[in-house]
Amino acid sequence: MISIASGVSIAQITQAIGSHKIIRVMPNTPAMVGEAMSAISVNDKVSSEETQEITKVFRSFGKAEVVPETLISAVVGVSGSAPAYVYLFIESLADGAVAEGMPRKEAYEFASQTVLGAAKMVLQTNSHPGELKDAVSSPGGTMIAAIEPLGKSHFRASVIEAVRTATKKDREMSRKDD
Repeated sequence: MISIASGVSIAQITQAIGSHKIIRVMPNTPAMVGEAMSAISVNDKVSSEETQEITKVFRSFGKAEVVPETLISAVVGVSGSAPAYVYLFIESLADGAVAEGMPRKEAYEFASQTVLGAAKMVLQTNSHPGELKDAVSSPGGTMIAAIEPLGKSHFRASVIEAVRTATKKDREMSRKDD
């Protein structure tokens, strides 16, 4: 049994269907374009060979990692729900550009490509995101000036709180029938 249901634990599935091989997977919507990030957890009835096979399947449309089920709720917060945070961020970037006179279509393209490129920089350089941010923050420049209002609006704290809230909600959903 493979479940992609958020908030439904292996224990809950076992309670519903009995003692079987159960694999819990948390993919995300970028699977639709071959860029998913999926977390895989298995019960003790699933062999390592079967785990490797299911991982291979989920890697066919993105990245996939086996994690302990205790981390699945955190995965929901950081990658399961996070595409929506990124969409909101892209929309906000585009809204700012439109406010400055850029046509909407171009604003979405610039914002989306920038997010894609920035994510690739983190993944391919293995650099800390803060280091990459510092590399484009010239003294007295546009980037360092732009960081100030993000700090004042509690951008970082808001993102952390969004991840923690989604994680908490998933944990609550997982406990509802325990």
